[in-house]
Amino acid sequence: MGQIKNLNEYTEVKNLTAEVASFVVDTAVSDLPQSVIDAGKKSILDGIGLGIAGSIAKSGQIVNSYLKGLNAAGEATVIGTSLKVPARFAAFANGIAIHADDYDDTQLASGKDRVYGLLTHPTAPALPAALATAEVLGKSGAETMLAYHLGVEIECKIAEAIDPRHYQHGFHATATCGTFAAAAAAAKLRGLGNEEILRALAIAGSQSAGLRENFGTMTKPFHAGRSSESGIVAVDFATAGWTATDKILEASRGFFRAAGGGFDAGSIVGKLGAPWTFADPGVSIKPHPSGSLTHPGMTKLLELIIEHDIKPEEIVRVDAGTNQNMPNALIHHRPANELQAKFSMEFCLAMLLLDRRAGLREFTDEATQRDDVKQMIEKINFHVHPEAESAGYDKMTTILDIHLTNGRHIQGRADFGKGSPANPMSYDEVADKFRECCDYANWPKDKAEKIVALVQDIENIKNIRELTLLYTAAAR
Repeated sequence: MGQIKNLNEYTEVKNLTAEVASFVVDTAVSDLPQSVIDAGKKSILDGIGLGIAGSIAKSGQIVNSYLKGLNAAGEATVIGTSLKVPARFAAFANGIAIHADDYDDTQLASGKDRVYGLLTHPTAPALPAALATAEVLGKSGAETMLAYHLGVEIECKIAEAIDPRHYQHGFHATATCGTFAAAAAAAKLRGLGNEEILRALAIAGSQSAGLRENFGTMTKPFHAGRSSESGIVAVDFATAGWTATDKILEASRGFFRAAGGGFDAGSIVGKLGAPWTFADPGVSIKPHPSGSLTHPGMTKLLELIIEHDIKPEEIVRVDAGTNQNMPNALIHHRPANELQAKFSMEFCLAMLLLDRRAGLREFTDEATQRDDVKQMIEKINFHVHPEAESAGYDKMTTILDIHLTNGRHIQGRADFGKGSPANPMSYDEVADKFRECCDYANWPKDKAEKIVALVQDIENIKNIRELTLLYTAAAR
């Protein structure tokens, strides 16, 4: 099935939303390949660690103050705090926290025109909805894990299907597609049937929103939190008998046409779980708390710095060439604060050239004001390179040319960064990143180690509250 753009063609694709609903209803834990389970465990651990780190971010402090003001008692944990709130608000807070440092995992794409899977962050919307719903219901680790995987799979396949115009013209796919992920995860845990899930997806679709103009501000992680919350709200209303369409995805006035102008039905029909996105093309886990498009260049630059022992004072100029979609997202060329720095190729490369590291403690407001950082940024030429452009938008090709004071040129190219399926992190490496997040938030080491062990055995947890208790501050 090809791209569907003409309004009259929409009648040719029927029951697309119904196929998604049936996938949620019919899929069991036994349908998950072991390789997918193993990959998912890494992203679940990563997400919880980022939630702990994000709980102390400025955005986290604002969200926690807001929730306290609501006086809405509940049974779901806001990660890294003592707050217990209704599931929808825990999903909201935890989605924001996971995405706060832009350190969370990202989808990869299958098609060369797909703009890297439209840069969907699969875990940030799906995991908070799954954890919050499962905690309230006392579900098992296996049930929680399955709901998470269903959410991720649906989010990624919807992002893969929608016309790339969706992202290129300003929508943030984590926000828009993530709403469906959260609804699917919550619906599975609540035991909804096909008809209720169809309505939940439709309600979710009408809440689907988020604009990329807000990249580099607190509103970007707000997108992830709101999409996770919206999915739970959609399920709440569907179970209450709220009415909605049964064809929200494929209809001529539905999500795909309204938000993208078209879609590739072949990316969904017969493709849900066949293969699972975690298996192919995969999901990337970030080694740096910055936009995923910076990572191939950062990975390669750090390799070259160490291999050639490049000193900051030796740098004359660094040319960093990419395809045209990357400057379209990495929009802050002279960042003024830490949030803008995450979407600045120049800052990310400058920090590595100066400090040889770029972790949570390097992305600060203070770092953007350092004189040496500002001076190094002026030496970085971030531009569109024809070779990177021709490589296809399913890649994040970055071509580096480092000019040194002795006249030497050091060159390198990377299509993907560390943490991608092409250069994956092991569970132990993700655990080290998790420990970094916990250390950053001053989280107790003993609780951190218990989380590392428990997530690795998540399918055998009898009640997910065994895990949520470990990221509750009151349990210290």
